[in-house]
This record gives sequence, C-alpha cells and structure tokens, in this order.
Amino acid sequence: MNDEADLDQEEQEKLPMTGGGDGTVEENGSVKLKMPEEAEVEEVKFTGLNKEELLRVAGTPGWVRTRWALLVAPRCRDLPDTAWWNGGPLYQIGNIQAFTDAGDLKGVEQKMGSLSQLKVRGLLLGPIHVAPPDEAMSLRFEEISSELGNLEQFRSLVQAAHKKGISVVLDLTPNYRGSSGPWFSNISVTNVAERLKSALVFWMNEGVDGVQLAGVERVASVVPSLWLDIRAIVQNGTEERPDKRSENKLGPLSKSRSAAEEVSALLSSSGVDLLVSRVLRPGNTDAGELAQSVQLLYSSHSQTQLAWNLGGRAEGHLASLVGPALVRLHTLLLLTLPGAPVVNYGDEIGLMDQVRTRFFRVLSELRGKERSLLYGDFLLLSNSSSSLAFQRVWDQSERYIAAFNWAPEEAALPLSRAAALPQRASVVLSTNASALPADSSVDLTELRLGPGQAALLRFPYTG
Repeated sequence: MNDEADLDQEEQEKLPMTGGGDGTVEENGSVKLKMPEEAEVEEVKFTGLNKEELLRVAGTPGWVRTRWALLVAPRCRDLPDTAWWNGGPLYQIGNIQAFTDAGDLKGVEQKMGSLSQLKVRGLLLGPIHVAPPDEAMSLRFEEISSELGNLEQFRSLVQAAHKKGISVVLDLTPNYRGSSGPWFSNISVTNVAERLKSALVFWMNEGVDGVQLAGVERVASVVPSLWLDIRAIVQNGTEERPDKRSENKLGPLSKSRSAAEEVSALLSSSGVDLLVSRVLRPGNTDAGELAQSVQLLYSSHSQTQLAWNLGGRAEGHLASLVGPALVRLHTLLLLTLPGAPVVNYGDEIGLMDQVRTRFFRVLSELRGKERSLLYGDFLLLSNSSSSLAFQRVWDQSERYIAAFNWAPEEAALPLSRAAALPQRASVVLSTNASALPADSSVDLTELRLGPGQAALLRFPYTG
C-alpha cells in the first residue's frame, strides 16, 4: 500500500484540496495560496481533484462521511402551485371615505407606502361604482362615484400599488348599497350579470388584478352560462391585455356565509379562485367548533382557495367586534391559519397604538417568508371549548405552533403526542410579552396560557 495512504486522519485533513500544487501548508495546518498576477487571473480555472489527490483522501473517515452525507440527504418537498394572493395578507378598504382624510382614491394612493410596510400583498378596494340603492336600471359599473374620485385617480392608484408589489382587486358587487340583495331581485339577475361582463373587460383593461363579488351563488344557480362567462373573462384576460392571464388574475373572489358546510359547498360548485368565509364569527368563542370548521375546509379543499376574515364594511372593525383586549389574539389566528388572511382596514392598528401596529407588521412579515406559515400542512394539536392549538409544518422548514386561550382564566393546553413534538419550543411573539417574552423557552409538555392570551412558538426541523 502507498505510504501516503497510511497517513493518520489529522495529517490527511491538512493536505491541500486544490489542483496544481501551488498551495503551501503552514505549521498550523492552514493553506497559504500563491495568488497569480492580475493579468493571469482570467486564465486560472478550477479543475477539481486529480487522480493522485483522490487516491490520497479516498477511504479516510472525512471522505466517507462526506460521501454518505451526499447519498442520504433527503429530497426536498416540491413547493405547491400558488398565486399572488397566497403570498400575504389582503387588505380590505370597503369605506374609502373613512380610510383617509382626503376621503377619495387619491388619499388611498398616498397610503400605499404604509401598506407596503405592513407586507400587504393585495388590496381589496371598494365598491366604488355608481349604484343607487335597489335601482338595477340606474346601475353603472364603469363609472366611479364622484365623491370617491375619478378614473385618472384610479389609474394612478393602481400604478402606485403595482410599483410596491401590491395587487388591486376591485369589488364589483352590484347592489352594495341596497337592501334587496347583492344582485337585486331574481328578475334582474340575468340583466345585471350580462352588464357585468362588459364592465369586467373595462376594469381588466384598467389594470385590476381581480374582482370581488358577493352572492355569487345566486348568479351561478339562476344563469349558470353567464356565470361561466364571468369567470372566463377574469381568468383568461382580455384581447387588449393578453399578457395578463389566469395565473395573475384573482377572479372572482367571493364573500360567503359562515357555516363551514355552506362554504365548502359553494367552493365546490362555484369554481371561484378564492372564497372569503365568515367561519371566524366574532361572537362565537367556541374553539372546538372553530377547530372542526377549519379542519373540514382544510381537508376538503386546497388552502390556496381559502380566505379568512373578521369584520368588514358591513360588520365593523375587529376591536369593536371582539373587544380591544383580544385584537392581537384574533390577528395571530388570522395570519397563521392555512389560507389567505383578509384584514379590514384599521384592524392592524386596534386602539391606534404603535405596539399593535408593530405586532401586525412582524407577524405579516414572518408569514410572508416562512414556508410553514405560507403553505405548510395544518395539524390540530389541542382544542377545547375555549382553547385551540395547531401546528404548521412544511418539509424541512422550521415548525410553528399557534396557541390560543379565549377563557377569562389561565388554561392548560395538552398537545397531541401523535405530532412527535420536542419538549421545548421558543416564543416568536405573544399577545402578552411580559408573561411570554420573545425568544423565551416554553415546555410543550406543560403548555399554559393566561386569560385571553395567544402565542406563536417555533422549533427546528431535526430530521
């Protein structure tokens, strides 16, 4: 056997791993390289190890470990097909006049920098079209209400949003100011749906990235052929803008009822890209029922079709619906469930203090970059009538646990042993930083939360 093959491991690790023999091994084992003159740099090429050098290191413990590491490294899980609306929160501005001091579209444009800082991915705007209450014949889809601005302001807003990486979805619900239903009466559905088709072409050509409609089940059942036309116009783009195809278009986005079974049925029958459900009813604090509803929708549909929200143009703001003390708990819930979070304007502020704004911004940014939160699997860990805990897991990425306690007293959350959890996890953020400060460690075998408290925890993938 060659004498060089008898070198001990330590000596072999000191051998230079470069071709050409230009390295000098110093006494401490480091390699000092002779750098060529500037004029010669372009001619230097890395050629790998030659046969003699390979024979020197072949069979050594370090070489064997490297080869095994390369051979047994697990294959990464393929990323799912997603669209832009799955990448971050959708920010809903239903009442434009209340959103800004200016009270018009120009005022919304001026807020685009702030929305970008919140890592908002899409803007759900309006409705802004002319629609006298319950007067189908006076409906004008393509005309902006004068008190909200004009077409030039809208174009400028869309351009500013796109520069910030924010997509714009326009709410075109026909009778949004009336009381006879979103599509007026059954008699008018066909006429209104036909007029909506030409309006969709108009707004697509103005640069909108999708449309939102309420009551789509009415159109889909009364005039199914027109409903297919409406979907095709949005999802396939238009002749004037053939570059904007279905992978960029959200259409139509639907607002639905609150029962999970009804939401599931509508998702299956309507063919919408995304459905904003009201499963998270503010007045319902039964965490067990909530867990069952989320599990039903998650197991029956792709999470790319699911969207969650609390509040809205008709319902009001989150703070008034759940109380100021629970705003951050529900914000954490919205941004950790599988699917797209829809946030009503102002809900990220809560009581107008910067602590709540920072909480939202940190959580929104985290959701936008962590694969487990973006499109990870949803695993229910614990639920009772007043508490809930679930895990979000994606391949070899860090694991996240979201835990909630709606009860007015401290609660223990026994986590499922089937999930193979570690004993401890670190706190990412919590609604009560004094009780559970960020970066602190918690015992998952004895997880406890204070009254009205929620926390986001994480632990690494260990293989």
